[in-house]
Amino acid sequence: MTGATAGFGKAIAERLVGDGYRVIATGRRRERLEALAGSLGPALLPVALDMDDTAALRALPGSLPEGWREVDVLVNNAGLALGIGKAQDSAVADWRQMIETNIAGLVEITHALLPGMVARDRGHIVSIGSTAGTYPYLGGNVYGGTKAFVAQFMRNLRCDLLGSRVRATNLEPGLCGGSEFSNVRLRDDDKAAAVYQDTHPIQPEDIAETVAWVLGLPGHVNINRIEMMPTCQAAGGLAVARGLDV
Repeated sequence: MTGATAGFGKAIAERLVGDGYRVIATGRRRERLEALAGSLGPALLPVALDMDDTAALRALPGSLPEGWREVDVLVNNAGLALGIGKAQDSAVADWRQMIETNIAGLVEITHALLPGMVARDRGHIVSIGSTAGTYPYLGGNVYGGTKAFVAQFMRNLRCDLLGSRVRATNLEPGLCGGSEFSNVRLRDDDKAAAVYQDTHPIQPEDIAETVAWVLGLPGHVNINRIEMMPTCQAAGGLAVARGLDV
């Protein structure tokens, strides 16, 4: 489980431990991981891990303690959005960080753990994508592009895994509250709160429930993709710029 220090990752870790799984919880903030381990007990192993640290991601399987190395489920949850400006006004550094975390980090940890799953002929990769990978919106530019990559990567992964008992699922949420996503993206707590004003967004527990359901299905069932939005959200219609003299 990546990105387990808050939001979706924390809720998924709590749910899976409650369902009887042993969970390796990774994230950058060691103190939060230790607190999570303190509340969930020995079924959770905290591992400080930065998704930008390629060497650490590649070394992860061999660095785990005995009894924890046969990983049967990978939840690719770590990811971020930075900024909501138009492409021409955005910082390239923000773009690169999203690419490094949402794409490079995801593929590195998947590549590190997938061979073991295939060799044991069991496992499940669940990636947290986004509706932003399907539907464009103002300011979504590179973030949406990274999530589109995740969607296509997971589709292709299913093709590569055909004939094995390893499953792959892409979960694509829409408007979600109860996490630090908008705080990180907007770098302003008041602006982040305004995103959810007068809405009833999806909550981390809803994501955890969905992940638990997917994992708990019989082995002959693979859920390729789930797109989920709160009832108060829908994919908007086409936009038109009026009064544009060209």
